Amino acid sequence: MDELNALYETIAAEGFSAGTLRIIDNLTNDIRYGRKDFNGFTLPEHAGLCKGGTPLIGASIVAGYARRSLTASGNVESCEGISPANWQIDEEQERLIEAWAKAIGLWFEHSDSIIRKNFGPMIAQGAEAKVYYKEGDPSVAKERASIYSTTQKALDAITLHNYLFPETAMRVIGFTRDSDGLMRIVLTQPYIRCLRLATKEEIDNMVAEKGFRDNWQGQGVNYISDRIALEDMHPANVFIDELTGKPTCIDCIVKFVKPRNN
Repeated sequence: MDELNALYETIAAEGFSAGTLRIIDNLTNDIRYGRKDFNGFTLPEHAGLCKGGTPLIGASIVAGYARRSLTASGNVESCEGISPANWQIDEEQERLIEAWAKAIGLWFEHSDSIIRKNFGPMIAQGAEAKVYYKEGDPSVAKERASIYSTTQKALDAITLHNYLFPETAMRVIGFTRDSDGLMRIVLTQPYIRCLRLATKEEIDNMVAEKGFRDNWQGQGVNYISDRIALEDMHPANVFIDELTGKPTCIDCIVKFVKPRNN
């Protein structure tokens, strides 16, 4: 995408100036409304990116620039000709996404109080996410920590989740850091009432319809296709929707089998 390369040059020259932010916003809207495609995604996956909202698209653009700039520069602690390590990429992506989010008002300094005010009390907390919900609301809010090697892969995971499981599509609304300094993605997701936990057979059948097979290495909770890997598909993440009676995936680990082309 020529526009993306031109934008990367502008970010390198001007940072997140008003002009740069305007260009990012215009490109984000072009991608969201189907006027332009985002490199590396198929058309159905592209729809999952758009379901995530403009903050997801914008952050994906900035993360792509972070990786490109880090790879192109010599300011990495690696031998010449060797790509930077994932931790270096992740740090740079986090740094630039934070700067971009602060410049456009998507950074939550006190996210817990903001989310509690708008979405209700915290109802669950695990290693991956804090979940907030107010009875009667159609959506929950989450502070989602990355369990992926880079921030870009965490963003891609939201895109792929939305593509595979549109009934529980995640919509990014901002970014924050918790008390430990860990970056979290703030998002909303439809609230699904659980009738019961899904069985292994029900999960197998659901993912088989989407082109996945058991990878025979995950004790029945990991699946793979030619393009995408699904992991952590245990009943706590997949349950039967009270309204539809169908298996519904709320959260899982989802990633490309091979790195997508930027």
